[in-house]
Amino acid sequence: MAGLYIHVPFCERRCIYCDFYFVTTVRSHAPFVAALQAEIAHYGSEYGQREPLKTIYFGGGTPSRLSAPDLESILNTVATHFDTSAVEEVTLELNPDDASITYLRALRAMGVNRLSIGIQSFFEDDLTFMNRSHSQVQARGVVDAARTAGFDNFSIDLIFGLPDQPPEYWGANLERAVGMEVPHISTYSLTVEPRTVLANQVQRGLVSELPDETVSERYLFTMEYLEDRGYEHYEISSFSRPGARSVHNTAYWRHENYIGLGPAAHSFWWTGLPAQRWANVRNLRTYEALVQDGQMPLDFRERLLLDDLANEHIMLSLRTSDGIDMDHLEQRYGVDLLDEKLDDIARLENGGLLEPVTARTLKLTRKGRTVCDSVVQRLVL
Repeated sequence: MAGLYIHVPFCERRCIYCDFYFVTTVRSHAPFVAALQAEIAHYGSEYGQREPLKTIYFGGGTPSRLSAPDLESILNTVATHFDTSAVEEVTLELNPDDASITYLRALRAMGVNRLSIGIQSFFEDDLTFMNRSHSQVQARGVVDAARTAGFDNFSIDLIFGLPDQPPEYWGANLERAVGMEVPHISTYSLTVEPRTVLANQVQRGLVSELPDETVSERYLFTMEYLEDRGYEHYEISSFSRPGARSVHNTAYWRHENYIGLGPAAHSFWWTGLPAQRWANVRNLRTYEALVQDGQMPLDFRERLLLDDLANEHIMLSLRTSDGIDMDHLEQRYGVDLLDEKLDDIARLENGGLLEPVTARTLKLTRKGRTVCDSVVQRLVL
C-alpha cells in the first residue's frame, strides 16, 4: 500500500527558520488547485491501480490556507483517480490561526481524520521571535477546538533550542501539552538552515545559536519527561500515546512507496531495481505552467540501486525505536551489517551510543539519539 503527499505551498508569513518551499503573495489559489488536480489525474492513470492508498497527507507550506471547498475538491479528485478504499489516515497540517470551529468541522466531514498542528510554542515571546502568524491565545485554544470539531487523532509541533528562551519555557511547553492530553507530540530543535531569515540573522550577529551541549540537554530532558509520562519515543522527533503513531510518516521510515504532488514534492517508488525517486520543480508559477501545458513538472529523477537503498534504510531505521533489524537488512538489501561494520558497531556500543546488540537488532541509546546523524555516518556503506 502506498502513501500520497500533497504539498500546499501557501503561507500567511515567512517563519524565520523555514526552508521548505512556500509563497506568501498569492491571492488566488484556483490555478494551483487546477494544476494539482491535473497532476493527480496523471499519476492516478500511471500508479492509481498499482497499489491502494493507505495514507493521504497535506503538507506545506500551510495547507489550512486552502478553503474547505478546495480541499474537498482535491480529495474527490484523489478518490476518482486512486484506490482510496483502504485509506487509514488523512492528515492535514494546520496553523492555529486557521482553526475556526466551522473550518475544523468541515475538514472532519470531508474525511480528514488527523491534524498536525504547528503550535511551536505556547509563549508569545517565542512566537514573535519565530515570526509565527498565530498568537499565544490561539496556540492554547486550538486543541480544545480540534476536539470540539470531532478530532481525537492529532499531533502538535513544538520547537526547542530558541536563543534566549528561558529553560523553564520549554518545560512549561511540554507540561501544557501533556496536561492537554495531546496524543502525539513532534519536537524539533531550532536548526539554522541556509537561505533562511534565521541564517541571515546569525550571519549578521543579530542572533546567537545555543551551544550544542545546551541543545542536547534540552533534548535529553524532553525524552525523559515525555517517556516518564507514558509517551512512546518511536522516532527521533516523534512521541506518541500508544496507538497514536503517524501512519504516514511510519511508511516513510519503512521505505514504502509514496507519490508526491505539488511544487517541490518528492516521490519514491520501488517495485524492482532500480528504485525511482523524483521531485517537482520548486516554483509555483513554473509548476502551474508546466502542468497546464500537459508536461510533468519534474525537477529531477534518479535511480537508486541496492547499495543506495541499503544506506537509506540504515539511516531511516536507526531514527526509529524499532532500530535496524539486521536480518531484514540482509534479506531485502543484501547487507550483513555485522560483517561490514563490526568494529564500528563495537566502538559505538562501547561509547554508549548504541544499545547492546540483541536479537540482531541495532538501536540508539538516549545519548545516541542526540548525535544520530554522526552514528549513521559510521554505519552506512
